[in-house]
Amino acid sequence: MTSLKAKIMIGLMRNRHLFKGRLRKETQNESVEAVLKFRAACEKGAERFGKLPEGISIKQEVIHTIITEWIIPENALENKLIFYVHGGGYVSGSCNDHRALVSKIALNSGITTLLYEYGLAPENPFPAALDDSLNVYKAVLEKGYKAENILMMGESAGGGLSLALLLKLRDNGIPLPSAAVAISPWTDLSCSSETYLTKNKVSLAPLNSWNVFSHYYVAKSDVRNPYISPLFGDLKGLPPLFINSGNSDELFDDGKKFAQKAKQAGVDVFFREGEGMVHCYPMMAPFFPEATEAMNEIVQFIKQHLDK
Repeated sequence: MTSLKAKIMIGLMRNRHLFKGRLRKETQNESVEAVLKFRAACEKGAERFGKLPEGISIKQEVIHTIITEWIIPENALENKLIFYVHGGGYVSGSCNDHRALVSKIALNSGITTLLYEYGLAPENPFPAALDDSLNVYKAVLEKGYKAENILMMGESAGGGLSLALLLKLRDNGIPLPSAAVAISPWTDLSCSSETYLTKNKVSLAPLNSWNVFSHYYVAKSDVRNPYISPLFGDLKGLPPLFINSGNSDELFDDGKKFAQKAKQAGVDVFFREGEGMVHCYPMMAPFFPEATEAMNEIVQFIKQHLDK
C-alpha cells in the first residue's frame, strides 16, 4: 500500500499545473524555443534542492572540453568510482541541476562519484551524448581506475544512455564496469510501448514530452539504433544490472522490457517495480518511505559490487 507521504508528494507534483492557474496538465511545445525553456526551468528548479549534504566536497575538472565534477564523500573508498550519467531527456541536465541529487548517492554509498555534462540536443543531437560519455569513460580508465572498480549509474535519459554506453564499450572491446544501475531508464526512443499511452496522464512529465525530446536527439538517425534505443540491441555480455522503474510512468515498459530481454540474453539483472510510483522516485529520498527504501536498495547493490 502506498504511504500517505508518497500520496501527498506525488499528488502535489502530479497536479502542479493547478498551482500555476492551469486546469489541464501542460503539453510540451515542439519548438526549439520551448525545449530551451524547459531546460532553463530544470536549471532554475534545481536551485530549490541545490544545498549539498555535509561531508561532501566537489572537485571540478575539464576532460576533453567536457565539464566534470568529482563528488567526493568523506572517507571515500580508495580507487572506487560511480560513473554517473545524468538524465534530462537528452535536452537538459548539468552538473548544477544534478549535483545535490548525485551527492546523496555518493554520501550514502561512501564512493566518489563522477558527474559530467555531455552535449545536449537540439544543438548536439546523436551521437554527441554517447561520444562525450565514451570519451569521459576512457579518460577515467587512463587516470588509473580499473573497470572492475567502476559502477555505471544513470537516471531517465541518463539511464538509457548508460545502457547504450555499455553496448558501445562492449562492441569496441573496452573494459566494462563491474555493474550498472538504471533508474527509470529511457531505452526506446520510438516511444512505442503501451505505457506511453496508458500512463501519460498520471505521470509527472508534460504531455508529449518524450516524443518531442526524442525528435531532437534522434534527428536524422535511425531511432532503433541500439546506441540510441538500447532496447533494440543485442544485450549479451553486459555486466550485472539493477533496474528500477515506477509503474505510474510512461517509461515503465522501457525498464521492464529491457530487464526481461537482458535476462533472456543471460545477463544477471534485477528489476524492481515501484508500485504506484512515478518517474525516478528513488531520487526523491528521503521525502517518503518508498523512495528511501528504493534508494537504500540501490546503495546496497552499489556496495555489493564496489565495496570489495
